[in-house]
Amino acid sequence: MTVVLKRAVTTPLLYFFILGDILGAGVYVLVGSVARESGGAVWLPLVIALLLATLTAGSYAELATKFPRAGGSAHYVTRAFGPAAGSFVGFCMLAAGVVSVGALARAFAGDYLQALVSVPVVVVVVVFLVLLAALNIRGIRESLGANVAATLVEVGGLLLIIGLGLWVMLRGDADLSRLTQVGTAEQGAVGAVLAGSVLAFYSFVGFETSVNLAEEVKDPRRSYPTALFGALLTAGVVYALIGVVASAAVPTEKLAESSGPLLEVVRVAGEVPDWLFSLIALVAVANGALLTGIMSSRLAYGMARDGLLPSALARILPGRRTPWVAILATSAVSLLLALTGEVDSLAATLVLLLLFVFGSVDAAVLVLRREPGEPGHFRIPTIVPLLGLASCLFLFTRIDGEVWARGLVLVGLGAVLAVVNAIRARGGVDAEKRVEPAEERRKFMTTPRDRDDDTAEPKGGRPGPRDEGKDGGMATREVAPDVAETDEGAQEPPD
Repeated sequence: MTVVLKRAVTTPLLYFFILGDILGAGVYVLVGSVARESGGAVWLPLVIALLLATLTAGSYAELATKFPRAGGSAHYVTRAFGPAAGSFVGFCMLAAGVVSVGALARAFAGDYLQALVSVPVVVVVVVFLVLLAALNIRGIRESLGANVAATLVEVGGLLLIIGLGLWVMLRGDADLSRLTQVGTAEQGAVGAVLAGSVLAFYSFVGFETSVNLAEEVKDPRRSYPTALFGALLTAGVVYALIGVVASAAVPTEKLAESSGPLLEVVRVAGEVPDWLFSLIALVAVANGALLTGIMSSRLAYGMARDGLLPSALARILPGRRTPWVAILATSAVSLLLALTGEVDSLAATLVLLLLFVFGSVDAAVLVLRREPGEPGHFRIPTIVPLLGLASCLFLFTRIDGEVWARGLVLVGLGAVLAVVNAIRARGGVDAEKRVEPAEERRKFMTTPRDRDDDTAEPKGGRPGPRDEGKDGGMATREVAPDVAETDEGAQEPPD
């Protein structure tokens, strides 16, 4: 009997899972970068990013309820466009995770840590990623156990910032005029807001991984859309409030210069020690890096196990039973990226990679409309995935050339991998076509009498069932003199 995953995830549990994936380190480190790109109205790019993310979330909601199977984006794209496209999307997901860990490692070494102790960035990045890899190798139970406490801390930190910002506004120390200041000296209003939206988009990623739980949701047709859109809306409200209070409480120039922007809100409020909030922010950043590192290493391990990446990445550490080679490999690439890029450029690179993924999923949902899927599944209006695909294509044009230069290296690797895997898959199919099954080949090596009873004993072979022939004896078949049978039933020349 086939064993299937237990459907134990309820709507509230799914909601909090998705919300925990979305709420995280991005907003702790990127509010300042968004202010630098778009001006004082930090909340506006965050709202636009929410709307853009919701378009693609609609595609995920339809596909997760139509095909409630673990596998996620790569599974949907493979089903719509074939294994080569699925391999490319899977690699883009892997690369996005590796880039995200690099960005968060760089952020960990920023102003939040410098408020506690002055340490060179390179030293912090190296030590941080080594410790992260060690915890990942130690075991997923320990890793996820740390995540539970860390998630509560990081959500509490965001609520603290909203409360402190509202207190600053109530006591009259905020400048509300900054909430309508759009544009910078380098860009006009529209260009500035769109540039900020690219970075703000990073704060909403994470919902796409939740589709892997669809097979374990009690009623995915009802639960998944409710939980997904509810979590996105909740995260959007929290982020918009963060943008409002940060912009109103802190001058835009100061906010834009800081790699620990929310710490500036704490300093203006003056009610919470800098060191305390710095610890909260560092926990949030480290937790985001840990969860993304787990996802990246397991994805690399899974792709290697399926033959899509080098088999060495599928090695498991005895005793701990963790994919230690995949963990070390993904951590090494994250280290390289962290040492050669800034937080905002790495975040934009991640967005670039996910735009390939999201655009592919938006196209896949339209192609898969031809397949029936689960009865009564959620169906998004056709205009939504079309707008989602168009928004991905448009956001491609808003990404800087420097980001494209870095991102195209990773995209190119993904494309090469997809081509190689497609050739290997085609070669395997052609080989299967060239090798005739043993039973088929026997038909051409038997006497006419044997073709009437293909269970007869071969000459010199293993005994088979008796044939009740005309003479009551054993039926025999002639075997070609230059061919011998192997234990597996295939035939090959003798030694």
